[in-house]
Amino acid sequence: MTCQTFTKSLRTRTASLLGASLLAFAAIGVSSAGLSGTAFAQDEGRQFSAKAGEKVNEALTLANGGQNQAALTILQEAIANPDLNPYERSTIYQMMGQYSYELDRAVEAQQNFENAISAGGLLPDEVGNIKVVIAQLMIGNGQYREGAQRLEAYLNSGGQQKPQYIDLLVNAWVQAEDYRRALPWAEKWFNAASPKERKHFDLLNFLFNNLGMQGRQADIVKQMIQRWPEDKTLWDAWASMLANGGREQEAFEVTKMLYLGGALNTEQDLLKVVQYYSFYDMPYQAAEILEREMNANRIARSPDKLKQLSGLFRQAREYKRAIPILEAAATQSGDAKLFADWGEALYNEGDCQKSEKAFTEAINRGYDAGKSWMLIANCRYDQTNKLDRLNCEMTDAQMAAAPITKAREAAVSAFEKVPGSSRERGNARKWVQFITAEKQAVDRRCEFERTVEQELCYQKIKQAYDAEVFVGEFKLDDAEICLQYKEGYDAKFRIKISE
Repeated sequence: MTCQTFTKSLRTRTASLLGASLLAFAAIGVSSAGLSGTAFAQDEGRQFSAKAGEKVNEALTLANGGQNQAALTILQEAIANPDLNPYERSTIYQMMGQYSYELDRAVEAQQNFENAISAGGLLPDEVGNIKVVIAQLMIGNGQYREGAQRLEAYLNSGGQQKPQYIDLLVNAWVQAEDYRRALPWAEKWFNAASPKERKHFDLLNFLFNNLGMQGRQADIVKQMIQRWPEDKTLWDAWASMLANGGREQEAFEVTKMLYLGGALNTEQDLLKVVQYYSFYDMPYQAAEILEREMNANRIARSPDKLKQLSGLFRQAREYKRAIPILEAAATQSGDAKLFADWGEALYNEGDCQKSEKAFTEAINRGYDAGKSWMLIANCRYDQTNKLDRLNCEMTDAQMAAAPITKAREAAVSAFEKVPGSSRERGNARKWVQFITAEKQAVDRRCEFERTVEQELCYQKIKQAYDAEVFVGEFKLDDAEICLQYKEGYDAKFRIKISE
């Protein structure tokens, strides 16, 4: 039960208590005894004169017939008599208070009861009873603090502590939002109740919660759960107290138990379960629950929920499962960020072609072009790891046409599309330099290999020329490799002698 709901129920109960008890104290001893034209009281000074008694009897007759206003008019004439004794004045004022109350004139009724006390014709017990009536009227009129103070003073001074008085006093202090003053009376009311009903537990739970007394609130909620285990609001309150008390793991266990037991059915409750699993680093379980409840139509299949689901699958490194969810979220919402997230998921799966389409759509819808082109370029470059490397046996034309060369060029083209204003521009420039240096390293290696081979062949060609005098012929070792260098050697090192 929420604070607002509980307070509203207290107001209703307060009104019920007032209606049931106010009439019990009004005009005490008058309506029951009846009046005649002669004196009837035994105590000295507590009797009506014939004239006053006649007026009072007339008023009683009118009131018994439901003519309260007419009765009031008669009593107002009677109270104007200067010869009335204190008892007569007090009694008449009580009657006026009662009839004013029945006419829904609470302020007027309160003043009449105050006058009844001031007139001095009441016994101590009667004064106490009228004070209770005045306190009740004040509470009923919205003067919660003032009424509570008067009722509390009456009870503390030895007044009869009836359960309905204590109930009303607690309600008044709660309405005044003075929960600390309400608590001892609420505990008295609770302890005296037999049997204890739900309202007794609800009141203490409400007060402990508002006073921040978590330990005592936990105790009362435990008792309530034992009595009403089917009430989910109690379990929710218990989980909330655990969480607010720094015992999140226990709160999670309670929530999980409720979910597995089928007690959680609202979208808000189900999302709380998802959040708990996510918080405790179980994104896969959180995603499974969210997907299951979305399929069961207990959680809306909205773009933000689809985004949440895809995010959980991505946290769990379940990129393949995240991709179709992101696609649905992006196309359903048209959100640029969701298209970018979809592109990134495709990038993580190495699907560069679809990833580029998603990122291009994200850029067209206003997403960060620098970040998008960086990921497109990285995806293109990553493809080079799957292609055959260049080797030095290839000709320049073969190297230029090789798939890995084309992939590098495509990556460089993408890196160069990163806008100059983007924070990613510096990184893009470094990537271009890296890829260029990578190609240059291959060229240098092949050039070095070719140079080493040529030098070795030049030595073998020289040796063949030197041995020609002795063997009678030019005999070249490794002719298959070195013969291609003979013409160059001759042009560089052998002098052609003209005849």
